[in-house]
Amino acid sequence: MLQAVMMVKVLLLPLCFFFASLTGVCPQRPKDVNVKAGEMVALYCRPDRRNNHGDAGVIWRSYTTQEMNLTAMSSAEQVQMDLLVHGRSLVILSASIKHQGNYSCSQGDAGSQSWFMLTVYTTQREGEEMSQYPGTCYAQEACTLYCPDVNVPAEGILNITSNGIIWHKVGESLPIDGYFSRVKEKDQGAYTCTRSYLYNGQIYNRTFTVVLDVKPKEKAKYPSITKPNKGSTKVIDCEGVMYSDFDGMFWYSGERCGESVVKKNNSFPVFYNITREKNAGEIKMTASLVFKKVSEEDLSKNYTCKLVAASGHSSSVTITLAQKPRPSYVSLAVAFASITVVVVLTVLIYVRFKIDITLFLRDTLGCHSSTSDGKSYDAFLMCYKSDTKAGLNAHDRRWLESVLEEEFGYRLCLYDRDVLPGKAVVEAVLDSIEQSRTMVLIPTSPDLGPGSGLLSAIHAALVERQTRLVFIKTEATEVRKSGSLPEALQLLSKAGDCVTWKGESSMRSSSSFWKQLRYYLPAPQQHAPQIRLSTQTI
Repeated sequence: MLQAVMMVKVLLLPLCFFFASLTGVCPQRPKDVNVKAGEMVALYCRPDRRNNHGDAGVIWRSYTTQEMNLTAMSSAEQVQMDLLVHGRSLVILSASIKHQGNYSCSQGDAGSQSWFMLTVYTTQREGEEMSQYPGTCYAQEACTLYCPDVNVPAEGILNITSNGIIWHKVGESLPIDGYFSRVKEKDQGAYTCTRSYLYNGQIYNRTFTVVLDVKPKEKAKYPSITKPNKGSTKVIDCEGVMYSDFDGMFWYSGERCGESVVKKNNSFPVFYNITREKNAGEIKMTASLVFKKVSEEDLSKNYTCKLVAASGHSSSVTITLAQKPRPSYVSLAVAFASITVVVVLTVLIYVRFKIDITLFLRDTLGCHSSTSDGKSYDAFLMCYKSDTKAGLNAHDRRWLESVLEEEFGYRLCLYDRDVLPGKAVVEAVLDSIEQSRTMVLIPTSPDLGPGSGLLSAIHAALVERQTRLVFIKTEATEVRKSGSLPEALQLLSKAGDCVTWKGESSMRSSSSFWKQLRYYLPAPQQHAPQIRLSTQTI
């Protein structure tokens, strides 16, 4: 049967949100309410903070078989359905399977809705599994069982009066009064409490199961106290757990309780206030001791928080305020200086070795972008005119191309190899730039490079397409004055990254020339195998 009930819950939950899609309400999960068949259960509609109209206009609806406006029903119709609508309360007098389902309440048609999912169980075993409440007492102390007041009729509902509470221990027939002057471990176990209500000459019941846990007697635990500064505001919370409304807590100063009781009046420089919170038979009480401004006199006194139970048991904790030492800024300054040194050293190391670090991360760890950009080539190599002594000869150029392609895996577009004849030179070069991720200009001698008009077109194309440019120079080129270079080459040298070729020392793949060149070139992309067609002029 319990599995069937859980299955009904699973089926009813989507139903709530189905109605939500039709009405635009039910944004929160419905509240689960469990009740034994034949017993009374009450649902309460919390006030809408945005709507301050009291109980006026509260509308209850049922979705058990079809949507029904329960508030609009007459008294006779409500009696026929074994329910009573009274303002914010919906009371089902004798729950049955026909009452099982979803219910909602709202402050008028436009107000926000609260939802309830009612489950009606038919056996005591199901009830113990679905609606058990814990209770805790301490051995050899007075213990009062607390009967939950969940989903019971609120006070003031017309013609419904409370008729008392009856306690039974599960498995025993004789009633008990729910109070133990000295509770023992053998008293722990499951208890049922039955709240009875009188309505129109008939008794209706609401039963709960409380599982009592008897723990060994122990002292109350209080939070640690932090040291205050003189002249500062300080609040010290003293917490205790009680089981009777007649238990209490208070603060006093001095060695004896009657010497100086702290007042609750917040007009005093030192006062305390009390907060209570009930939960499943326990009362959590907090006594907050407040110092508006800690004085020298406060630092010289002892303060005691005392818990006094109606059974006669009491416990206390005493604290002494102490001046909190002033914070030392020496350690803070040392830490700041250390962090500054570390940051500066890190920046210097990175600036000095950024090329080696970047190539290491790229080659060893693969830290580079692998997203394809649709380019056919990694780099387009093209020569430009240089002096006889300054440019690279044919052997150096072939060495440069072979190392890039065979050792480092770059796919190159070479002007004298991959630019097909038959096209206008400017158009062919611009197409090669479009298909390449980077352009590399190589100084050459004798003259194999384009004219100044083509160089100007290349500069314009690089600026427009935002293509990266690597401009290779030689040591002889650097000696020359910049003004002696053609204007187009001057623009290109300023637009790109410059790498210096130093002759034979640059031919080693581990030289600084190759490190700088690879640093400025993007990491080679993984290209699909292609067949290269070479053309020769006969």
